[in-house]
Amino acid sequence: MAPSLPLPLPAVFLLLFLSLCSAASHKSNAPHDLIRSSCVHARYPALCLRTLSSFAGPAKTPRDLAQAAVSVSLARARRVSSYLTTVSGFKSKRERVALSDCVQEISDSVDQLSRTLNELKHLDGAKFRWHVSNAETWVSAALTNDDTCLDGFRGVEGKVKEDFRKKITNLARVTSNALYMINRLDESRGH
Repeated sequence: MAPSLPLPLPAVFLLLFLSLCSAASHKSNAPHDLIRSSCVHARYPALCLRTLSSFAGPAKTPRDLAQAAVSVSLARARRVSSYLTTVSGFKSKRERVALSDCVQEISDSVDQLSRTLNELKHLDGAKFRWHVSNAETWVSAALTNDDTCLDGFRGVEGKVKEDFRKKITNLARVTSNALYMINRLDESRGH
């Protein structure tokens, strides 16, 4: 076996520097890796990855991701709620009634998503499963409200309807992803 030659001091520093950079890079990618691995099986993975990657604040745990996903859904629900109060162009009585019902459905969704976000802050202790169950129930109800809102406009045509449908569909998709993240909390408990 050939004797090993000692490394020159600059080479030692270079190796140490590269080692530290690699560790720092791995650590800074950890939240993004968690998002990527969590979103891969969501119903809308590309939307999940896009919305959670751009969400302000680090997501270090599945609980953080669930809270972020609900926060994204809540923000979208609030924007849709504001949008609905400005929508015009629905001519028939049926369309106006459907819009009024939709305003109420989305308002209920905002309330349910707010309650969910608060519930996710209390996941510690013996009542973990109870809190998760409440969160799942409220997000499921919000998703049902989104779908019910869309159902009221089946058969209605026009540009206003198309814009309306896109906004509600997007809201339903981010809400579906939020429900997925909450459902994962039982799987990740203890991690």
